[in-house]
Amino acid sequence: MSAEMIEAGALGSAPLSRAQMAARVAADIPPGSYVNLGIGLPTLVGDHLPENSGITLHTENGLLGMGPAPDPELADPELINAGKAPVTELRGAAYFHQADSFAMMRGGHIDICVLGAFQVSTSGDLANWSTGKAGAVPAVGGAMDLAVGAKRSVVMMTLLTKDGRPKLVSECTLPLTGVGCVSRIYSDVAVIDVGPGLPAGDGARVVETYGLTHGELEELLGLRLRSAAD
Repeated sequence: MSAEMIEAGALGSAPLSRAQMAARVAADIPPGSYVNLGIGLPTLVGDHLPENSGITLHTENGLLGMGPAPDPELADPELINAGKAPVTELRGAAYFHQADSFAMMRGGHIDICVLGAFQVSTSGDLANWSTGKAGAVPAVGGAMDLAVGAKRSVVMMTLLTKDGRPKLVSECTLPLTGVGCVSRIYSDVAVIDVGPGLPAGDGARVVETYGLTHGELEELLGLRLRSAAD
């Protein structure tokens, strides 16, 4: 799936596939950006970036210039991203200590981070490190640094949990990763802007939907949503 396929109308029905979601995110990343892709679904974005775009991928375990996933038979077990998935390196890639990597994140040197989430609030709060259940991940990890350190943080996720509960909510009930840090959600059924960057009282604004009407999306989430025209 490519940005060209998006423009040709390949996103006509819902829900989008994982590849379509990744391609939709990739299409919005400006050329020349420095980008961190979070663990899980966001890692797929690297497979859909256009060639010669100048987009540079960063991974918090110490690599700048990360390429797409390798063919399984060519995977190097010592060349991985922060989620321990095999990756490739592009020409000019650089390796460095993890402390330097976090300095890049905390110092505002990452233009965009793409994160997964368990919940996002309409005000842009992010909960993506723990479900609160026994055996859940014991610490927030680098997501906190990315969410508040990157110049722009967006989320790529399915809009509903496996048991049908909305992940976009008026207020997060799970442990927070960051407050007011998310500006846009890319999901399988809609792209939605959230966060403090919107006009006061806007809450959340639908950019586009896939196979659903605006009203059906509101019913699905149990939320009032503004349209892109508002």
